[in-house]
Amino acid sequence: MLSTTDSPAARRAFLTGLAIAISGAILFSAKAIVAKLIYRFHVDAVTLIAFRMLFSLPFFAAIALWKSRTEAPLTNGERGRIVVLGLLGYYLSSFLDFLGLQYISAGLERLILFLTPSFVLLISVAFLRKKIRTAEWMALGTAYLGTVLVFLHDVRLGGPNVVLGGAFVLGSAIAYALYLLQSGELVKRVGSLRLVAYAMCVSSVACILQFFLLRPASMLVQPMQVYGLSLVNAVFCTVFPVYLTMEAVSRIGAPTASQAGMIGPVSTLFLGALILGEPITGIQMAGTALVLAGIYLLSKKKA
Repeated sequence: MLSTTDSPAARRAFLTGLAIAISGAILFSAKAIVAKLIYRFHVDAVTLIAFRMLFSLPFFAAIALWKSRTEAPLTNGERGRIVVLGLLGYYLSSFLDFLGLQYISAGLERLILFLTPSFVLLISVAFLRKKIRTAEWMALGTAYLGTVLVFLHDVRLGGPNVVLGGAFVLGSAIAYALYLLQSGELVKRVGSLRLVAYAMCVSSVACILQFFLLRPASMLVQPMQVYGLSLVNAVFCTVFPVYLTMEAVSRIGAPTASQAGMIGPVSTLFLGALILGEPITGIQMAGTALVLAGIYLLSKKKA
C-alpha cells in the first residue's frame, strides 16, 4: 500500500474520492431538511418515502435497463445479494430514518446517523479482520466530539418522543453500516452504477408496495408543494448522493467513505439555519471546527 507522500497520483486519487464522499454526504444530509419541510403538510413517513421513490425510480430504472443491455448477466448469487442490499440499505435504513424524523429534530437525526462510521469500523474489525489505523481512530474521535457539541442543544431540548425517534434512527444507522460494508465488496465485481441502479429499483418497489398496503390511494393527492419537495428529495437528496457515495466507496473503501460523511452534520447545521431558521450557537460553531478537523486528519491517512 503506497503512502500518499510517495505517490502523488495515489494522493490525488484519494483526495478525489474523499471529495466525492463529502459531496454525497452533504446532499444526503439535506434530506432531513427537506423531510422536515414536507412534514409541515401533515404527510407521514410511509407517504413521504413512497413519493421519494416514485420520483427517483425512473432515473434508476433507466440506468438499470441500460446496464442490463451493455453488461454481462449477473449470477444468481449476485442477484440475491443485490436484493438484500436494496432492502437493507435503501428501504429499511431510509424508512427507519424518515420514521424517526417525525419525532426528533434534523440536528439530532444527523448526530445519531453519524454513529454509522463506528459501526462500520467495529464490524470490519470483528468480522472482516480489518486493521484500523491510529490516524483513523483520531479522525473518528475528533469528528464525533464535534458532532456531540454541534447538536448538544438539540439533545437537551428533545421532546417526549425523543427516545422512540432516536431508536428508529439508530436502527437506520446500523442498517446503513451493514449496507456499506456489503456493497463495498460487491461493487468491485458488479460496478457502482449497476449495483446502485438495481438496488434502488428493489428499494423503490418495496417502498411503493408498502404504501399501497398501508395507505389508501387517495393519499397520493397532495398539495403541489409536497410534489415539488418530493422531487427535490428524490433527485438531489437521493439519486445524486447515492451514486456519489457508491463511487467514493469504490475509490477509497467503505470505512473511509463512511468517516468522510461526518461532514454531514455540519451541512445540516447551516442548512437548518438557512432554511428552517434554526439558530447557530457558539457551541455548535466549536463543534463544526472539530468536525472539519476530523475530516482533515482523515485526508492525511495513507491512500
